[in-house]
Amino acid sequence: MLSYRSSLKPVRKIRYFIFLKDVALLSVTTFGGPQVHLAMFHERFVQQRRYLTEAELLELNALCQILPGPTSTQTITTLGFKIGGPNLAYLTLLIWVLPGVCIMTAAAMGVYYLEQRNLSMQFARFIQPMAVGFMAVAGYRIGQKVIKNRISLALAIATALVAYIFRSPFMTPVVIIIGGLTTGLTYQQHERMDKQPLRVQWANFLLWGGVFIAAAGLGAVTQWLPVRLFENFYRNGSLVFGGGQVLTPMLYNEFVAFKHYLTREEFLSGLGLVQVVPGPVFSFASYIGALTVRGGGLNAQLLGSAVATAGIFLPGTFLIFFVYRFWDQLKRYRVVRASLEGVNAASTGLTAAAAIALFEPMIPHWPSVLVVLGTVVILLLTRTPAWLLILAGLLAGVVL
Repeated sequence: MLSYRSSLKPVRKIRYFIFLKDVALLSVTTFGGPQVHLAMFHERFVQQRRYLTEAELLELNALCQILPGPTSTQTITTLGFKIGGPNLAYLTLLIWVLPGVCIMTAAAMGVYYLEQRNLSMQFARFIQPMAVGFMAVAGYRIGQKVIKNRISLALAIATALVAYIFRSPFMTPVVIIIGGLTTGLTYQQHERMDKQPLRVQWANFLLWGGVFIAAAGLGAVTQWLPVRLFENFYRNGSLVFGGGQVLTPMLYNEFVAFKHYLTREEFLSGLGLVQVVPGPVFSFASYIGALTVRGGGLNAQLLGSAVATAGIFLPGTFLIFFVYRFWDQLKRYRVVRASLEGVNAASTGLTAAAAIALFEPMIPHWPSVLVVLGTVVILLLTRTPAWLLILAGLLAGVVL
């Protein structure tokens, strides 16, 4: 028996290495957000490697969609957990996010370099209105999927109005919680399913909650910006439902409208650039983190990027590891399924409010309005990939 187990170890190591190599390949070749990521995961992990079935991948992706955090990152990380446990999962997370994080950190440094030398950023002037178009289309597509009745429509509209009028990051968790509670009351409309007793392992939840409380406490008593940055991003990563499209308005409200760490132009430039970066859209946080501490030099920018990256990705990782272990039992409760409708509707409203707030200053400038409208039309009526549009916008900015 001992020799048999010993013979399995090299086989497992080879399997883990092949899996991580697949993750590394995907991390530099996946563009376009969670929908495109899922298709590439299916091709690589289901059809070629057969790590899991198509039904298992779709259910895993659905679970990640209804939890806070980056959907595609949680999906691929949980697959690593399924194959090799927590250690392989954390390696998977690191390899998956590293290319996008490095590129967005370098982009932030490039923006700061140009600003310091008073060099023109006119080459990116089309990227900013295009980013607003991307956000508007994202909100529309999210709404198509999650707004199914009058209650969810009313929640989305009310959330958009509240978020537009009260541009504070503290409104985000309030409207999300209210949305979930509102539709949770309609649980009787959902099909009853046979329930089993929940067997919950609390370790990862306690880890998530402990870091949340510790970061909030340290952030309240210290003036050191990296600690406060980690708390800001950890809180946002714990509350964002719906992926990168919903994260964007939350970050805009906190770091541009409320705290003024970035200018609106810097934010939109980064939002446009992240569309052409492989891997998760959440790597946008690395750009914001590096620019927030720009005045401290290279080491400070690297630290800002690192704490922002850790803060935005860790909450979703802790929570998916926690829920994944008892998801088969949890999804049978009607109130859980019902509350998710309100959370998703509120997330749609947040995206709409951010798109309106970003578009508003562009109204007097008709070329920007045309670029926004043109981007929306192209995205809705054609299958042109986002990265190709951004590259075309950069080329047009350089030529014109």
